[in-house]
Amino acid sequence: MDIGAFSDDTFDTKAWVNEILKSPEGQEKKEGFTMSLVMKLQLYVQQINAALEETSQEVFVSLPKIIRDTQSLQEEGQLLQRKMGWVKDQITKIEKDTGDSMKVIENLDYIKTKLELARQGLHESDNWTVLVNELEEMFDSKNIESISAKLTSMQQSLKLLVNIHDYEDRKLQLEGLKNRLEAIVSPLIVQAFTTNNIDQSVFYAKIFSSIDRLPQLSKYYHKCQKDALVKKWRNQLEIEQDEPITQIMHNYFDTLLSNWHTQCKWLNQVFPNNPANDSLIDIYTDAVASFDASLSECVDAALKQQTDKTGYILEVKTVIKQFSNNLLNTIGSSAFGQLQKQKYLPFLQIIYSPLVPYISNYVVYEQVNLSQKLANIKCLKEELPDTIQALGLTIPSVINLAQEAKRRCEEITENCGYCGFLKALRTFLQNYADHYRTALRQIDKGWKHNEDWTTFQLCLSLLQNTGDVLVNVQLLEKDLTMAVLDFNKNDNVVDFKYLLLNASERKEYESLIKCVSEGTRLSLLDHGMTEFNKLCVDIHNITYDVIFAPISTQLSIVAQSKTWVQFADSTYMADLPDYSFSPQEYITQIGQYLMTLPQHLEPFLFRENPALNCALKAADSEYATATDVEGALADVFLNIVSRGTCQTYSDQILSICELSAAASRQLAHDIGYLGNVLEDLGLALTDTLKQLIILLKLPADQYQAQSSGCSARYVAAIRQMRNIQSSG
Repeated sequence: MDIGAFSDDTFDTKAWVNEILKSPEGQEKKEGFTMSLVMKLQLYVQQINAALEETSQEVFVSLPKIIRDTQSLQEEGQLLQRKMGWVKDQITKIEKDTGDSMKVIENLDYIKTKLELARQGLHESDNWTVLVNELEEMFDSKNIESISAKLTSMQQSLKLLVNIHDYEDRKLQLEGLKNRLEAIVSPLIVQAFTTNNIDQSVFYAKIFSSIDRLPQLSKYYHKCQKDALVKKWRNQLEIEQDEPITQIMHNYFDTLLSNWHTQCKWLNQVFPNNPANDSLIDIYTDAVASFDASLSECVDAALKQQTDKTGYILEVKTVIKQFSNNLLNTIGSSAFGQLQKQKYLPFLQIIYSPLVPYISNYVVYEQVNLSQKLANIKCLKEELPDTIQALGLTIPSVINLAQEAKRRCEEITENCGYCGFLKALRTFLQNYADHYRTALRQIDKGWKHNEDWTTFQLCLSLLQNTGDVLVNVQLLEKDLTMAVLDFNKNDNVVDFKYLLLNASERKEYESLIKCVSEGTRLSLLDHGMTEFNKLCVDIHNITYDVIFAPISTQLSIVAQSKTWVQFADSTYMADLPDYSFSPQEYITQIGQYLMTLPQHLEPFLFRENPALNCALKAADSEYATATDVEGALADVFLNIVSRGTCQTYSDQILSICELSAAASRQLAHDIGYLGNVLEDLGLALTDTLKQLIILLKLPADQYQAQSSGCSARYVAAIRQMRNIQSSG
């Protein structure tokens, strides 16, 4: 039996038993096999117990010897510790006795080193003189390689002569010799760089590297490349003078990209230790800045000849962005993680510089553009109904123009001109609102201040159109706000605000984003919405005036004495019961007019009409409190008309000079009739009219006693009107 499994840390008794019983013998004779296993295990246990007992006895017998060995080791350790202390004392004594001798040895070694340096300095000084003499002969032969080798040797000598008294003079002498070599080789360098001769360029790079003048060689390369690029631009302007400037720029930028690839390979061979991208970006920046006809001047000259200035600016920007994107892809976008902190920014700034003045004046260009497009939309017609209908039909077109302007701002300015775009859009909405103002003035001038349901319907139609504009402007503002919130989310390689905006404009742009992002209460189209809100108020006022004009006309006769003169001698009527009185014609006309009002409101206010709802809520806060039940806004409108009727009626009554007893009861009956009409409409008289009814009906002899609950002003006015003597 294999008992090795018992020593395993993860030994599982059940698994082991099951595994043993799987054997063929265990399957045939399970009971006998099991008993055999148990006996074997018992035998193993006995053997292990015997072995443990034997081992324990051996350990017990050997313990005294182990203890004696441990004590012996302890004694030897103590002896070794004492010997180490004695050795330490001996070392300290030796150091004390031989300290002066060691100092003498150190001084001798120092003197030896100085002598060696002096000997080497004398040798190098002698070698310096020899090298100078040899160089003078080599300069006559103009053997560049030999001269550079001698100059290298002189550099090595000068490093060893750093402590001699004329070190600075020798240093200046060496720099002068290097200048002479550079003067000899500079024409050859320019020729090699101009012709892109790799072998010659590498040769000169080795020479300049050996004499520590490699940065100077880089300057030669920089100047040669810059001059070549500037000359290429000048030649391209002359050759392609009949082409649009956008095409010339496109062609030149293609040349720059091609040159970039070529020069990167060239630089990696000639200046392998210098980053090719950094060198080329410096050259390109210097070259573009040195154009004798700058990009900005060329674009300015071309723009003056364009009618569609925003479209032309977009063309220029497209060419520039295409080139900058291609260049970034060539360099590798990973190099632009923090663009504003790297040296690539100046080049991109000078490339985008032709666009900067136009982004600053973007508001002007966009205002002109939107004004022209709005002028092409024929809003005003000869007939007023046609004008109002046309205004309603133009709303989708106007909103589309605003959306197009938003897209245009993104395409032209990369949203950096957003502040100017918002200003232009506000002006655009202001101009559009002026068309509604014109229609409103036509309505105001056209109606005859009498019952005119056609004018009323025109007013509501115009109000509905205005509300439709307001709804769309609110949606547009949400869209613009979401766009601003997305500005910071876009992980663009290039941050265009550093390329297209100056410091003050960038501050304004960042302030806009900050205000919107932090949730500050900021309405991007506040001026536009304010203007249309005012329009809603003004149209609603005109609508009310149109509706109220017939009522006002009828009520104007209430204060006239001729209305009540017929009741002056009718003393018998004062004692008649209330049902004997009939409402006068003026109040019945008003009643009939009010009863017909709902059917004229039905096409507008008794059905779902989001645009008109928005306009009414903007016109009067009372509409905002209305429930969402169908017809609730009509109820509010009727309530406003009812309240105006009661107020005007009250004012007219209080203007009456004198009333007889019969006239007083007649007036009270007229007021009651109006109350019945309003009740049928679900409305009620105002408290003022209710008090006036009471005061008009009171008998003269009971007036003072029963009028105590009414307003003192109304009590006095009616008493004077009815010629009732005050008992006080």
